[in-house]
Amino acid sequence: MTPTTSPHVGHINALLAERGYEVTEPAPDTLRIREVDSGVSLQAVIEGDIVFFSLSCVVVPRAKITAEIMATMLSADNGISTSYFQLYDAGNGNVAVTLNNFCKLQNMCSDDEDDILSCVHFLLVDVMSARRLVGGLAS
Repeated sequence: MTPTTSPHVGHINALLAERGYEVTEPAPDTLRIREVDSGVSLQAVIEGDIVFFSLSCVVVPRAKITAEIMATMLSADNGISTSYFQLYDAGNGNVAVTLNNFCKLQNMCSDDEDDILSCVHFLLVDVMSARRLVGGLAS
């Protein structure tokens, strides 16, 4: 396991592992979280008291991200109610479309644990709608 710098990483790792997720630490302050039944993976990055969660939906050529697709991703009625999309340069003219969420940690009490588990759960639920919206871009 890679050494961590945030005092919260170990607690978050243990919390998610107790709930049946496969958790690894690929880099300091970074967790790779895998839902074992579906195989869906997401990443958590801890910066101070904020945990940023990200799940890659698809990587496509930049030209496939049209104004119409952007409008669909930003629409209030796109079926994604708790997470949000972001685009990242994936190199070689490609763009990664990710679904994201975050939470602010207070003092790692039960409320924080609920927030962490909710963020992971919401991403896993929202990714189904997200892949319906943007999954066709990969074809």
